[in-house]
Amino acid sequence: MSQGGAAAREAAKSQDQGWAWMVLLAAVLLQGMTLGFPSCIGVFFTDLQHEFQASNSETSWFPSIMVAVLHGGGPLCSVLVKRFGCRFAVMLGGLLSGVGMVSSSFCKSISQLYLTAGLITGLGSCFSFQAGVTVLGYYFVRWRTLANAIASTGVSLGFTLWPLLSQYLLDEMGWRNTFLIFGGILLNCCVCGAIMRPVQLASVNQSPKPAEEPGKRAEGAQLSNGASSPHPELQQQTRRTACFQMLQKYLAFDIFCQNKGYQIYTIGVTWMMMGFALPHVYLVPYAIQNGVEERRAALLISIIGFINIFIRPLTGLLSGHRVFTGRRIYLFSLAVLLCGLSNFICVISAEFSVLIIYCVILSIAMSGIGALTFQVLMDVVEMDRFSSALGLFTILESITLLIGPPLTGLLVDITSDFHYVFYNSSFFLISAALFMGLSFFALEKKTKLKEASKVPLDNPSRYQYNEMPTEPQSESQSPPAVVYITSI
Repeated sequence: MSQGGAAAREAAKSQDQGWAWMVLLAAVLLQGMTLGFPSCIGVFFTDLQHEFQASNSETSWFPSIMVAVLHGGGPLCSVLVKRFGCRFAVMLGGLLSGVGMVSSSFCKSISQLYLTAGLITGLGSCFSFQAGVTVLGYYFVRWRTLANAIASTGVSLGFTLWPLLSQYLLDEMGWRNTFLIFGGILLNCCVCGAIMRPVQLASVNQSPKPAEEPGKRAEGAQLSNGASSPHPELQQQTRRTACFQMLQKYLAFDIFCQNKGYQIYTIGVTWMMMGFALPHVYLVPYAIQNGVEERRAALLISIIGFINIFIRPLTGLLSGHRVFTGRRIYLFSLAVLLCGLSNFICVISAEFSVLIIYCVILSIAMSGIGALTFQVLMDVVEMDRFSSALGLFTILESITLLIGPPLTGLLVDITSDFHYVFYNSSFFLISAALFMGLSFFALEKKTKLKEASKVPLDNPSRYQYNEMPTEPQSESQSPPAVVYITSI
């Protein structure tokens, strides 16, 4: 009873109570400052165009790079957390985010903005956000689901407040000074990281590793001293094996090739992301071009975020009802379809009152997409491979998030018509919704026919969409490994 029992008691004391709630508050602020931040970039779109004499396509690369890096940097953040811990990753991310925005206030060209605010700030936001979500798994066991739900409200709060603050500062002191102030605000991620002190895990007993063979020890010592390996071919084969295992751990290509449900869902969401981010980038400049006052145009984005605060939890509760067990993919497809159809409202009219109706409907659809994206992924993939499946999933969606807005901006530059933004968005969203819904319906029907004819399946999860039951973790069990979690 010694050190193991004392460590277990200390870990239990810090979980689900006391300081854990301060860590949860820090996680709420982190999500508001990181995931909510890209929502304000549309406010600066017109000013950046005039400042750098840039086209729509060139200007849209800036938010595209930021969002793509924010979503696709999960594997790198995972390595960082595993090596140095969550607190270090959050504080490093806050430092990078602050330095990126401060540097961007001195940029002389739009390409410099890609590097500073796009790459550096996006990478810093990725580190802070994902490490901040990971640390909740260590501080909460019994109330982990509630903690993650509360933390996700930070995204909606950021989505609401960032555009309003951006428009006020832009009117008062210009975009350069605003970016300088934003750098100072994002440095507060370091303060949030300082609150997240490391937790001693309750489960400290590990099975001892078998002793190494004397020959392997001697070879390892020889290599560590800088000598060449006596078996270069064996060393090269071992290196290839280690590389393959790392790819399989963080990027689940084997699941993508074998699991039809995961394959359909990943392709559908990746295609959907080509059009999903377009209204967030172009809605404000579209409204300004059609005579809406700048302050009122920025208010449109805040309306979307404000409604998300209330609708997203309700959507999560609704999707958890037993009626939707095994059918959440159809609810998700319906939300994507509604999101695509809502874009036609903007095409009909650009009046401020009509745009408000559009934002309300879009926000409801976005709440469904945000609440169900990773829940559906958990339904189609076994939980013991979820982290690796999520790694490939986020990287593929980050690629389309990167190229979607610039390609649409190029179309707007050629046609000089902002309506193509919403046509383009509707095309990708509606086609993705129909693809996912019909494909899963066909897959389910095929599975039922096979079951009726009593044809045995080697691995049912490869052919059908079903819910993967997960056992609740006991308090004595250590939290899961690092999982890349992003939010839409």
